[in-house]
Amino acid sequence: MTETTPGWLASDELELARARMPILYVEAVPVRVDDSGEVTHIGLLLRIGSDGTVSRTLVSGRVLHHERVRDALLRHLEKDLGPVALPRVPASLQPFTVAEYFPTQGITPFHDPRQHAVSLAYIVPVSGDCRPRQDALDLVWFSPQEAASPLVQQEMPGGQGVLLKQALAHAGCLT
Repeated sequence: MTETTPGWLASDELELARARMPILYVEAVPVRVDDSGEVTHIGLLLRIGSDGTVSRTLVSGRVLHHERVRDALLRHLEKDLGPVALPRVPASLQPFTVAEYFPTQGITPFHDPRQHAVSLAYIVPVSGDCRPRQDALDLVWFSPQEAASPLVQQEMPGGQGVLLKQALAHAGCLT
């Protein structure tokens, strides 16, 4: 794995960069699949935001300077799901979609008040024991029908519910 620790910005430098240019992110929709490769469950993280609100989110994070996209995806999966989640990163790094988050609402369905961000989104099967780490409270597994429900969609901030529905459609889970 590429050493990325010295390749990122201090907090004040990050704020300046966020104000001037898009930041590259990766997002992962963790899934469980059956023996035929069909998605049976979708994992959503339960988090508490800086404003105290509880929400469901996808695995997400920045790509660091001099870090390969594949390495960033694995790093964030391990950070959020634990070291024994056993993710199977797709052989092709072509994302199922590219989500553009803007600080201004309404330009796209995706909103991040801190920055303009471009996010490469992947569906990643995981087969191991997932135990949320860092700032996630829990990981809950939903059936595709439950994940597409309005109740779950409302719990996802910044347009991530739209991204989840796109993932479900891409995997052939929406009927």
